[in-house]
Amino acid sequence: MFRAVFRLSSTGARTLVRSRPPSSAPLASRYYSHDKVETDEEFDARWVMYFNRHDIDAWELQKGMNALIGYDLVPEAKILDSALRACRRVNDLASAIRILEAVKDKAGNHKDIYPYLIQELKPTLSELGISTPEELGIDKL
Repeated sequence: MFRAVFRLSSTGARTLVRSRPPSSAPLASRYYSHDKVETDEEFDARWVMYFNRHDIDAWELQKGMNALIGYDLVPEAKILDSALRACRRVNDLASAIRILEAVKDKAGNHKDIYPYLIQELKPTLSELGISTPEELGIDKL
């Protein structure tokens, strides 16, 4: 009985293999974008301008931060400076602290990035009256 099942399954598999016509399609070619590649300076300037808008509201601030954190990079200190100032303009302290937490998370295993950014942002943080997650004690939760 098993021989009959095996014979049927093997002949069925052979007919499936034979039943496909040979592919005559040309090899697929890749189409790359011909758009201009954005430099690091242009990228930074675009995000600084986004957060420096005076009509930005809390929703646009969070949308911009979600998009920025979605990139495979840790934002520069000047971008974070303008984002923190936008948080102060919309009076959203929670978003400012979330920004600092997200930057710490994005830094990952690179232990020297987050302290460097905090050092660069220290004048802005003290000017705006924003405490770091470490100062608030919420980094240990």
